Amino acid sequence: MNPNKSKEPQPPPSHSRLQRLRALSRLLDSAIPLPGGYRIGLDGIIGLIPGFGDIAGSIASSYIIIESARLGASTSTLLRMVMNVLVESVVGLIPFLGDLFDIVWKANEKNMALMDKQLAAAPPASSPETRIKAVVFIVLFVMLAGVIAIAYLGFKILLRLIAALQGAGGT
Repeated sequence: MNPNKSKEPQPPPSHSRLQRLRALSRLLDSAIPLPGGYRIGLDGIIGLIPGFGDIAGSIASSYIIIESARLGASTSTLLRMVMNVLVESVVGLIPFLGDLFDIVWKANEKNMALMDKQLAAAPPASSPETRIKAVVFIVLFVMLAGVIAIAYLGFKILLRLIAALQGAGGT
């Protein structure tokens, strides 16, 4: 008898992948309970770190979209997911207000709800529309590059502003 083989049926690999995505989504958007019943996630907290927080949140959100594509999400579902993350990423660049928006918008939970809705309606496609999915990946890449560029420029402007204020205060 082989000890590596279990007699109990194992869930399909896509099930464990979905569980990981749900756990990541919860961690990013609602892992921390607040008084009054509201929940926030690490995305809202990490977002407070100028530049790095927005980039880290976008990377984690992009991972959820990429894994959803691998699980067979339709093109329309993937595009809606990209829009959710794009809205969160762009608005998230506004200091403080963007961080509050991140906490309320919860793009990752919205994206998991889209994936769950699709899986309930129809099983994943056996042969994904690779060309269109390639476009989604390109959009994700461009979006991420844009967020990084805007965060970098914002950081540089902030440094120049601080230097100018220090120079004006010293004379």
